Amino acid sequence: MATTALISASEYLKTSYEHDAEFVDGRIEERPVGERDHGLLQRKLLLLLSAASTEPYFLCIPELRVQTSNSRFRVPDLCVLRADAPDEQVVTIPPLLCIEILSPEDTMQRTLARVRDFLSMGVPEVWVFEPELRIVQRCIPGNMTEYSDGRLEVPGTPISISIHDVFSALVKR
Repeated sequence: MATTALISASEYLKTSYEHDAEFVDGRIEERPVGERDHGLLQRKLLLLLSAASTEPYFLCIPELRVQTSNSRFRVPDLCVLRADAPDEQVVTIPPLLCIEILSPEDTMQRTLARVRDFLSMGVPEVWVFEPELRIVQRCIPGNMTEYSDGRLEVPGTPISISIHDVFSALVKR
């Protein structure tokens, strides 16, 4: 949902929201509140991407504001930064990877807009996880590929995770 009143980027940045919202062209866009499956996938991905072998080189941070353009601030579910990235409270240098985990309320149109914003900022790739269907879309400029098994890797890095391992978080105990 977007509000009708326009606000400035500086007003957005100094305002707190119960569930961090996004700023798109002067409007606040609420983010769907994650449900259990969303939270379980976010937790599992955070653990996998914060492995001892990658932690000295990369930081995986949940729900960090990313300024994708002068008039847009997005909040990916997970953001992977190089450990030597500038120490910014709001990210302005393209992250290495942004990850979105769909909630039941997410629409394809809204998700694609978010992916486009990250890619146009210079993020090399975006992963979009769909908990219900147990699939992930790997998005790079000009291409979106769907996976249901195998590994997701970030070229030029040691980042490599098993799709099966990620979705194993959803198996009932």
